[in-house]
Amino acid sequence: MHLFVEHFTYFSEIEEHFQRRRGTILICSPLDWALMEVWKEAGIPLEAVLRGIDAAFDKYDRRAKKTRKINSLAYCQQEVLAAVEDLKEAALGSKRDPSATTIANSEIATYFERNAQQLIAAKHLAAPVQSLLAEQAATLRELAAQVRASEAPADMEELERRMTIMEEKLFAALWSNASDDELLEARTQAERDLAPYRGKMSGAQIDQLLRQYGNKQLLERYNLPRLSLFYL
Repeated sequence: MHLFVEHFTYFSEIEEHFQRRRGTILICSPLDWALMEVWKEAGIPLEAVLRGIDAAFDKYDRRAKKTRKINSLAYCQQEVLAAVEDLKEAALGSKRDPSATTIANSEIATYFERNAQQLIAAKHLAAPVQSLLAEQAATLRELAAQVRASEAPADMEELERRMTIMEEKLFAALWSNASDDELLEARTQAERDLAPYRGKMSGAQIDQLLRQYGNKQLLERYNLPRLSLFYL
């Protein structure tokens, strides 16, 4: 399975599995999506996440007294980490086929062009951020033209490395130029949503999750896109 198809599957499988176990359709919250990104970036296998979700719900179902439903993936954090330990040897031995591809050049080019347009359309940002957005939009349009004109399949790994660098620059600029009120609002909301689950996570995990959550909030505030090909 191709890296980017696998990434999409990772998110969709977790969301669908969580909804099935909960028994009702529950739209994943920003906290849930941030946590999925943390798991993905940490290299936690999909199988471990699904097993952890099952284990958390199984334990919940065995409780004599149930005060409220499981409303967040964060409730499953400890069981997911336990499942990682159980699957560690298998996970280390697993490999994916990097040669497989299912994404056409035209689709990648359209994605770059759409993101460039969204970057240019962003308003009410500090001058350094607006300058960076214009620079990144130009880069995306240049890459789109190159990919669209190429007869050979796009080098997805190389393009993703470039998108990762661009995203890191964008996040750094947003955090550096955000007002104190914006930073306080993002931090307060993230900590409020995370508060019920702090006991299930280490300090490093909480810090990483808060950062991911804050990144999402800043992008949504200014209607900015994710650049990674994982969101294609």
